[in-house]
Amino acid sequence: MWLARRFLSSVVQRSQYAGQSGLFHRPLHGCLPKLEPRYLQCTSCWQSRVPVAGFETLKASITSTSEPCDEDNRSLDACYTSEQKDTILQRLNNASPSELAGVKLLRGRKSVNIVEYRTKNGPFKTLESVVNVPLLKHKSAVTVFNSILNPVKREREVRIQLAKFIRPEVDMSWLEEANAIVSIVCGTNKIAWAHVDREMMVLDWQELECPNFLKGKYLASAYLNDVSAVLKVLPSADFYIIEKSSISVQNTALFPIMAHMRTVEAMLFSLLEPRNLPQESNIPPKVLNMMRTAVGRHFELMVGDSRTSGARTVRQLMSDSVTKELPRINFPHNLLMKYRNAFQMSSKSEGEELCNALLQALAFYELLSKSST
Repeated sequence: MWLARRFLSSVVQRSQYAGQSGLFHRPLHGCLPKLEPRYLQCTSCWQSRVPVAGFETLKASITSTSEPCDEDNRSLDACYTSEQKDTILQRLNNASPSELAGVKLLRGRKSVNIVEYRTKNGPFKTLESVVNVPLLKHKSAVTVFNSILNPVKREREVRIQLAKFIRPEVDMSWLEEANAIVSIVCGTNKIAWAHVDREMMVLDWQELECPNFLKGKYLASAYLNDVSAVLKVLPSADFYIIEKSSISVQNTALFPIMAHMRTVEAMLFSLLEPRNLPQESNIPPKVLNMMRTAVGRHFELMVGDSRTSGARTVRQLMSDSVTKELPRINFPHNLLMKYRNAFQMSSKSEGEELCNALLQALAFYELLSKSST
């Protein structure tokens, strides 16, 4: 009898909610449920009801958690408040190239493009206009804006994380601020160099014969004459990068070559480094070493412990400078004409020092860029 009354009571209570469409109820007349709060009904007593989020609430919560500006067709100005836009535009319209380089994704050519664009077209008035700057698209602009609003704070002392391919140790910020470098490679009878700026433009690229190299008994005066002749025509730069050969001291057969390389290297370090500098820790060395094997690995020129010729790589770089809109490195017309038929594969390895000097300069900037990010 008690069970019968309980069953009849539950039927009556269920019929009272028959007109309501809930999470476990079908709507009447086949219509969709209304977008309003719903209730879960207790299956034990059929009396208690627990409110749950309706469809409108769920939709709002999902929308609120989505990231703004992820879609390329969404206006950048609609993604930020007026105060945030003022902060971003203030930085983009007034910062120098070196200051812009401190913003994520704005190192190198992009910071220069921003300055050139605002000089030609006036200050940025909207965030959307920033995508007109070469190399800056929607997604990269969002990253730049967020970096300006939430800069990563780094202490200068902490940033002394040195590149493994450079010796002696130098604060990375000094290298990043360099406007141009001269990459120097010594051969058995010549010295080659490549003068490249931070915009990846080759300013000078040549070599000079050194008739006294490996002649006689390594006379210091003879070596000094050849090295001094090179220094007279060597362009000025913020840093001079000298190739560090990878000849093993245990290979006695190559000891004369190693002694020759070390002699030239020591003279270049001595003559290129400014004299009488004050003993201050904030003045970096002007002459640096770069490991030959590091450059070989960067361009995949290593076969075991030996490095192969870079002539093919240089020819491809020269071709890309003409055919590609954004080549890895840019050559002026006169240098392309001068070396258009050079660097052919041959047993004599002609032009190998020129190739190595250029590849070392390019590897320096590209590896520096990877170390900074």
